[in-house]
Amino acid sequence: MRHLRALCAIADAGSLHRAARTLGVSQPALTTQLRRIENALGAELFSRGRTGCRPTLLGRAVLSRARPLVDGMSALVSDAKAEAAAAEGPRLRIGCTASRVIGGWLRRLRLRLPGTDISLRVDVSAHALLRAVDAGRLDVAFVHEVEGCPLAVPEGLEQRVLVDREPQFISLARDHPAAALPVVDLADLAADRWMVDPTVDGEWDGLRRVFAEAGVAPAVLHGDYLTAASLVVLGEAVAPCQPTSGPRDDMAIRPLRDDPLAVRLLLVSRPGADMSAVYGELEAAYREAARGVAGYHQWLLRHRSPLALPAPGAPPQEFPVPADSAESVDCFPPPRPRAESLS
Repeated sequence: MRHLRALCAIADAGSLHRAARTLGVSQPALTTQLRRIENALGAELFSRGRTGCRPTLLGRAVLSRARPLVDGMSALVSDAKAEAAAAEGPRLRIGCTASRVIGGWLRRLRLRLPGTDISLRVDVSAHALLRAVDAGRLDVAFVHEVEGCPLAVPEGLEQRVLVDREPQFISLARDHPAAALPVVDLADLAADRWMVDPTVDGEWDGLRRVFAEAGVAPAVLHGDYLTAASLVVLGEAVAPCQPTSGPRDDMAIRPLRDDPLAVRLLLVSRPGADMSAVYGELEAAYREAARGVAGYHQWLLRHRSPLALPAPGAPPQEFPVPADSAESVDCFPPPRPRAESLS
């Protein structure tokens, strides 16, 4: 198995140097190991050149047989560890794309499931998380699906929709002219640089679709959203953001007119798993986060979403309207004839 993993690493990296670094060994040691493997088989598996290592015809044939074996061994080890952990006590392995509700969700789960070993994996790729659930490496994944870019959910996994259509707001500098508006048109931002993370499944494709439908073609920067926030504050870019994003002194967050950008929020799990408690606490955490942000809470009220209401049995809460008139609930336009709902 060690030899097969080495061959797969060399093929994936395209060079002995990068493969050695991935495997945590020296390049001379990996070169010697490759020579031993090739000597045992009686032919070269890789052609070496200035541009790196490329599999030979025999190499491709060997790799096609090696990869399923390597993946199968990884699955065997993962399953064995899961069995051992299950014998020691309950465990919950959670995966999710970035979300403002993660903290509240975990806090609620630890209170709801005392004694359960809860782990968390956050990934920019919803597809990677779904594959991990399908392979048994995760028990459940909370992911978002960009409108117009459906996720490829592996067959057999169970899905529960938390929010059918969550609007994406826009973050911009406090002194941006559009920050004085209660609702921002895409046309108001056509001259701005937009920042999007192309590694997030569907984000760039979804944004391009929205630009095309609106007939605008703004400049686009690619990068992670932590960098985007620093550029937004400086007025160097604008960026989509989750509506549950809390207010900041150095940044304005506004809804886009007619909500052209939206995502669907899903909880995906393996078939037969009882996720009622996990889903229930996620729903409660999302409701708490949504109602705790005045701008989004007002949006939910305008759209008559049940998310704007307290959870059953919870005491009523007051959410003061900010003094900034741009965020007054009376400034919002009438909603489109599409109701937000929890499913």
